Amino acid sequence: MRNRLQIACMSVLVLVFMAGCGQQSGQTLEADTGSNSPGPQTASASQASPAHWTYEDDAGPEHWGELDEDYLACKNGTEQSPIDINHSQLTASNSLKPVEVHYGKTEANIQNNGHTIQVTLKDNKNYIMLDGTKFTLAQFHFHHPSEHQIDGQKADMELHFVHKSEDGKTAVLGVLIKNGSENKAFGNVWSSMPAKETEEAVELEGTIDLASMLPANLHSIRYSGSLTTPPCTEGVSWTVLDNPIEMSQAQIDQFAVIFSDNHRPVQPLGERKVMNIK
Repeated sequence: MRNRLQIACMSVLVLVFMAGCGQQSGQTLEADTGSNSPGPQTASASQASPAHWTYEDDAGPEHWGELDEDYLACKNGTEQSPIDINHSQLTASNSLKPVEVHYGKTEANIQNNGHTIQVTLKDNKNYIMLDGTKFTLAQFHFHHPSEHQIDGQKADMELHFVHKSEDGKTAVLGVLIKNGSENKAFGNVWSSMPAKETEEAVELEGTIDLASMLPANLHSIRYSGSLTTPPCTEGVSWTVLDNPIEMSQAQIDQFAVIFSDNHRPVQPLGERKVMNIK
């Protein structure tokens, strides 16, 4: 009887150990593949999620590369963004074509994702052309102060239009924002900005006119860089417009109350060339 009891206890321990290993394995597989297949549900969600990052303290930009293996490019990358655009060091290009912007009116959703105010388009009709490649606009968001510098100087804010090509490449159109007149093109975005982080996006009332958010002169600077937030993925085609747009101090202050500082400092240029597109 005693031997039977010992055998039964050992069996239970083996089953418990196997269940634990199976749970860990299932969690890793689901995290890697994005599978929605049934599996253990008791594992901590944080184990499968990327590390939390911020713009300050121990989770700030200088530590991003230490927070998660997926963020290693943030400290090891050689073509990181943003950069300081020094006009005295630009390389003139006669071969690259000026960016072609095809923006119009569209409907969109807005969200405070904890890092910025992001506006996500509800259609795929707006796009840019870069040397024959079409990049469809997916979303735009804001940074305060600007991430890119012009001749060593930050602007008050920066607007990033994020695009994707059919083969999954990323192109960002950057627009600097300076203090000036009220910008009515952003009226319904500013009136709908969530002051606190929201789990889901909400629909913007009416439409937004994307073309009116750009300066009249689209002269641009182009270089190869990265995402300016983790995981800092490289291979991003950056087009930064040389001419800024204006927002009133009240508009800038309204954003700054929500995000007092959500910019990544400039990164080393390295061996890259920054192209002046004529």
